[in-house]
Amino acid sequence: MNKSVFKILLIPAVLLTGIYVNAQGTDFLDSPRDDIYTKLETPEREPVPYVPLREADIAWKKRVWRIVDFRQKKNHPLYFPIQPKKNWKNLATILIDAVRQEKITAYDPKLDDQFLDPLTPEEVEDILVKIDTVNEFDEYGDVIGQKQRITELDISTIKKLQIKEVWYFDKQRSIMDVRILGLCLKKESFDDYGNSLGDENLFWVYYPEARKILAKAEVFNPFNTAANLTYDDYFMKRLFDSYIYKEDNVYDRMISDYAVGMDALLESERIKNELLEFEQYLWEY
Repeated sequence: MNKSVFKILLIPAVLLTGIYVNAQGTDFLDSPRDDIYTKLETPEREPVPYVPLREADIAWKKRVWRIVDFRQKKNHPLYFPIQPKKNWKNLATILIDAVRQEKITAYDPKLDDQFLDPLTPEEVEDILVKIDTVNEFDEYGDVIGQKQRITELDISTIKKLQIKEVWYFDKQRSIMDVRILGLCLKKESFDDYGNSLGDENLFWVYYPEARKILAKAEVFNPFNTAANLTYDDYFMKRLFDSYIYKEDNVYDRMISDYAVGMDALLESERIKNELLEFEQYLWEY
């Protein structure tokens, strides 16, 4: 073979090899690759854009508030792993890290859930880190002074998620659809003796703003880890299990304000069935 022809064929091969090595081996710069291939798609994922909506397109809508309990088996992918792995974190860790890095805004849950009162970085740290003054004792049990005790939020105590969403009928597309407006992490609080004090809201995040973060983070798929979904996919496909604790009403009250026990569960199911059956009623002849 002519040397000039060989060089012409060799140069593109070398360039392609360099491109392949650069694409396949970038993760070796920091640490060994803990997989059989380099994941190139998820880190570059962007959330799927919403379908455009006009006010004139909405023929009917209803706001609904839900609780997602991480202790339910179907919701375990949102709760685990407790300790973050290299490319795998639970939902609470992802949201808290994003808020701390100021990639998304946290809103105060004490006033309302309308995203009116954004928290400052200092206020966020006050929620996530508790600083107490405790006594110091000598070997005889006598108080000899005081010191500050810094306690970081225990991720394992975040066992519930609050969801605010809007169900609506889009007459332009003739379908019933839903969009999540906000997420609120809820942690279990305890007193000094370890007794449960109930759930405490940490902060709200505006879901359309958080989507760009959730679309880049994978959630575990127990059936096929080669086809892991992102957290944004998980919520958009409605793969979680939940129960309704409030709907739009003239009194602005929760179900627990007028029903308890089995009655509250039945009321929650009634609201859910109404949402599912609304579209069917539209097409009855």
